[in-house]
Amino acid sequence: MSTADDKQLHIDEDTNEYVTVEIADQLFGIEVTSIHDVFQPLSLTRVPMASPEVRGVLNLRGRIVTAIDARVRLGLPKQENEDHHEMAIGVELGNESYGLIIDKVGEVLRLAKRDRKTLPSNIDPQWQDISKGIYRLDGRLLIILDIQKMLNIGDMEACAA
Repeated sequence: MSTADDKQLHIDEDTNEYVTVEIADQLFGIEVTSIHDVFQPLSLTRVPMASPEVRGVLNLRGRIVTAIDARVRLGLPKQENEDHHEMAIGVELGNESYGLIIDKVGEVLRLAKRDRKTLPSNIDPQWQDISKGIYRLDGRLLIILDIQKMLNIGDMEACAA
């Protein structure tokens, strides 16, 4: 006999939860378990000689956080709207804290693992490298970001070379 807890466990094993974010009008998903904070990146300090993706560093509740510009990392144009208030997704990679600067935070979606598809071959190879797959949602594609690959500084420097 199945209990409510058994059903919840089964649902959780078959689904993933993603926070949706927008970057240059493209919808992306980041696994909820990867995210530590959502914040507005204020008071950035530039880092001399840093790769173009590194927008700077900031102090977030006593931690030094490296701010990574998602638009630059994805090869997208810079935000032209000066009044736009950027957001950042706080994540940890190794012993480092990062803030992935994005345009907008959306909602949390629980999606079935079986519905995730591989990226079509016509997607930019740079995006192929940092993606775990896609979901088709009401006429839009949700590209699932692999945060570890997205924030791999060595990969960013190799792409810039």
